[in-house]
Amino acid sequence: MKRILFAAALLMPLAGMAQELPRPAPTPGDSREFPTPRMVEGQYWDARPPEKADDKPLFQQQTRAPYHKVHDYRVTTVTDKLHLPWSIAFLLDGKMLVTEKYPAHFRIVSADGSMTEPLAGLADLASARTLGLLDVVLAPDFPKSHRIYFSFFDTLPKGNSNTYLAHAVLDQVGNAVHDVTVIYRGVPELPMQNFSMKQGGRIVIARDGTIFMTVGDRDGNRKADYDQQLAQKLDVDVGKIIHVTPDGLPAPNNPFLNRSDVRPEIWAYGIRSPEGFVMAPDGTLWETEHGPRGGDELNRIQRGKNYGWPIITHGVDYPGSPIGEGIVAKNGLEQPVYYWDPVIAPSGLAFYKGKLFPRWNGNLLAGALRGMGVYRLEVKNGKIVAEEPLLTDRKERIRDVRVGPDGAVYVLTEQKALLKLTPN
Repeated sequence: MKRILFAAALLMPLAGMAQELPRPAPTPGDSREFPTPRMVEGQYWDARPPEKADDKPLFQQQTRAPYHKVHDYRVTTVTDKLHLPWSIAFLLDGKMLVTEKYPAHFRIVSADGSMTEPLAGLADLASARTLGLLDVVLAPDFPKSHRIYFSFFDTLPKGNSNTYLAHAVLDQVGNAVHDVTVIYRGVPELPMQNFSMKQGGRIVIARDGTIFMTVGDRDGNRKADYDQQLAQKLDVDVGKIIHVTPDGLPAPNNPFLNRSDVRPEIWAYGIRSPEGFVMAPDGTLWETEHGPRGGDELNRIQRGKNYGWPIITHGVDYPGSPIGEGIVAKNGLEQPVYYWDPVIAPSGLAFYKGKLFPRWNGNLLAGALRGMGVYRLEVKNGKIVAEEPLLTDRKERIRDVRVGPDGAVYVLTEQKALLKLTPN
């Protein structure tokens, strides 16, 4: 019932309604009701038992890292006038390009919180009421080309949709985007019931200019997803990490280029609902994804690897029953570097490198929707050795986390706000 109401709330703007339905309150005693994190040095912040009662980590430091605090911080609200913001890109003049999911808009936000009207130029792509805008990043040659890359989903004539990648030229003076060009369309086109479920869409541009993007398994009907194992099928893009050139062609070092039965843009597969994605300075690709009930994951994404969904998972189905064989490991399938059970519902992911918080350098910052905060993950030798919940006192669902050129941490709440974290 909760999933039905949540899906209805997501789809309401498409029917022209002014606001979303409120989410139902958790049932008293429900283990999924999110607790106030306990901030005790050396102890994990969540005392609840795992949703999967027989679950055990497969190696040390795979889950429940101890709480550890190293910096105080203060929070400034840059603006609280956004609507369903999803992503941020930092422009050269200190302003920020922000996407609003739907109605689909680009806005430019200044450091003082002032912001533009929605940028023109998307109307030829799709109506703002049928278009869902997701991630946005600047091209490596942005100072010269003014090119941006962005992901989106829309309603096609037959009522289908998937996750797509496009580029455009940003015209700040004209408050518009020009030359919008779609360079990749996810395969297959799926029924409208999946319009806004697990779409992925996070973008990373590699040092060589090629583009990685996450595509969720688009599970609007759990039974169909589990039976068909779409994330395991290599002739479709759903449940995958794709890797393309700046023009949208399969990247030349992709692992399956010589197989006619595999989509050539696939880089990795077996992914459920990838909501966070970042490349560390050493080239490591980190990804966070929603598990079902339990088993949210942090993965190190590698070429050609299978991340197991839905064959293995550290979670259970929403009613509490096992998924598939109920196993957490199998030969040939990758384990998460770290997982959360119960879940935090991770969202945007950032790698901290900056001067304002020197003891956060090398850490991952994972936004969380159900966890209503940002979770600082201390990385050492490829493992998570400490975890610190941030912003959880605000009780706001977090959509994206980015580290600005100034070293401050910028956070989008799900509904309307852009926050800035600086040292206290």
